Amino acid sequence: MTRPSLLSVALAALACAAMPVATPARAQQQSESYKFLNAIREAKGNDVIAMLDRPGSSVVNARDISTGEGALHIVIKRGDETYLRYLLQKGADPNLRDAQGNTPLILAVQAGQRDMIPILAAAKANPNLGNQSGVTPLILAVQGRSIDMVRLLLAAKADPDQADMMAGLSARDYANQDTRSTAIAKLFAETPKKARPAVAGPKF
Repeated sequence: MTRPSLLSVALAALACAAMPVATPARAQQQSESYKFLNAIREAKGNDVIAMLDRPGSSVVNARDISTGEGALHIVIKRGDETYLRYLLQKGADPNLRDAQGNTPLILAVQAGQRDMIPILAAAKANPNLGNQSGVTPLILAVQGRSIDMVRLLLAAKADPDQADMMAGLSARDYANQDTRSTAIAKLFAETPKKARPAVAGPKF
């Protein structure tokens, strides 16, 4: 039996090194997500359109691996209504949460983007989704004393009696505690409390 020469062994090694290595599907998806979110951040419209128009693409709901933010979070922070409408038309999830549990609607209130509230509401954004602390968009609007945003959120079926997890207080509670601005408390006084189902105990 003949032993392979050193030259043939070396050539075989070079051939193996030259062969393309298949990229795992997960790594490919992460790379695609990174490119998409970067294109959103830099407002590269042609790149964004090309990636979203790709057949079978689900990149519209990609999330940053470090912050958890998606495309909607990015465009809301910069106040870009054009991109917001376009992404929602392309199937972006209006209830996508970042690493802190913030939804696009929460960020819109935080940023004072009142005109984005009805856009998100029309796309079925849930106004009662709180962040990791249970803080809802309506609580934030009350704390910011923005009666316009409070009205918009109430119109979108926000619950003024949903409490947060930190203080156990609701938007109505925070409004009633604010003695410097009573307009929102008066607005809530005209908003009846919703009937809540009784919590059933164990049955024996």
